Amino acid sequence: MHDTTALLIELGAIILTLGILGRLAGRVGFSAIPLYLLAGLAFGHGGLLPLNASEEFVATGAEIGVILLLLLLGLEYSASELVSNLKTQYPSGIVDFVLNAVPGAAAALILGWGPVAAVALAGVTWISSSGVIAKVLGDLGRLGNRETPVILGVLVIEDLAMAVYLPLLTALLAGLSLAGGSLTLLISLGTVGAVLYLALRHGRLISRAVSSDNPEMLLLVVLGLTVLVAGVAQELQVSAAVGAFLVGIALSGEVAEGAHNLLAPLRDLFAAVFFVFFGLNTDPAAIPPVLVPALILATVTTLTKIGTGWYAAKRAGVRTAGRWRTGGTLVARGEFSIVIAGLAVGVEPRIGPLATAYVLILVILGPLAARWTEPLARRLTTRKPAPAAPAPTAPAVAASASPEPSVAEPPATEANDAAPSHP
Repeated sequence: MHDTTALLIELGAIILTLGILGRLAGRVGFSAIPLYLLAGLAFGHGGLLPLNASEEFVATGAEIGVILLLLLLGLEYSASELVSNLKTQYPSGIVDFVLNAVPGAAAALILGWGPVAAVALAGVTWISSSGVIAKVLGDLGRLGNRETPVILGVLVIEDLAMAVYLPLLTALLAGLSLAGGSLTLLISLGTVGAVLYLALRHGRLISRAVSSDNPEMLLLVVLGLTVLVAGVAQELQVSAAVGAFLVGIALSGEVAEGAHNLLAPLRDLFAAVFFVFFGLNTDPAAIPPVLVPALILATVTTLTKIGTGWYAAKRAGVRTAGRWRTGGTLVARGEFSIVIAGLAVGVEPRIGPLATAYVLILVILGPLAARWTEPLARRLTTRKPAPAAPAPTAPAVAASASPEPSVAEPPATEANDAAPSHP
């Protein structure tokens, strides 16, 4: 009974704190994610007020948070849209890999950690956080923007790439034979392919089977199906987040709309718990020794992610402002990076603190970059008006009258380009 009482008190304190921080962030027009992370640091090991009784519950809630974030992201798009994005965005996925995995691998080799650690740190710097980015897109009201399908295309390619990368990394870390690693990889690819096939060919049947006029029944069936598929996917060496996303795209029409409305409050609650859990597992004392290399790596990969987003959005025909928004939104790293670092600490223990500091920097910087990259770029690239010329004679005044509107046109074009673009 005492343990249950402590659990209730700690959970109540956490949720109340999150509510206060969320209201504070809303009043100043700021994403609440960084505040949730700082709250996790304060409540975690080595923090100001460590929590013990609720740690296991919060860990489970964090898993559910990531699953719900990706489920509701998948509900925004159909299976055909996903496949279309993959077909058109795969060059952007290649650019994303080269620009963002190479800095991590190079950093590990420069630090003398060896080739296996280089493969692990490459994954840490490569993969953006689908959970954080899904939350940021919702907070900023950009789910309908022209560039959002581009962002999702890059994220889906990264998440699906994890079905290849994680089994290979696990095999390298365990020293498995080529045959053992290949078998794990084939199982992962087969699972993803099967779910995609079902979503494409039988999505309507799935939606019809799940559909219900009773909101309670719809909530229970959709939530249960999602958690079940996510668990099976993870058991088969595929990310639970990928499984949840694929369930989302398999549902369409009124079912998708009804499920979105019912699950949105649950998503907000458990997503906040996810960000707190990330902070809970970070020891503040482990950050200072690796802060300098983490800052350098974060700076480099922030620029490379912005470059990735610019390239991907340009290929899709998005205007200049949308290109900057795409790059800024992709900056955040999160759950996958921590999972990769957790796998690799047995080979190189120093990866853990470095990855934690790196992800913490970018998961705080990510929402800021998503909001401010485009306005900052617009301000820096806006041309200043030319200095006034000396007063001309009367004939010259008449001759120069017609070109004057062209001087005022560029700022107007920039203003129009900065406006969110919708499909």
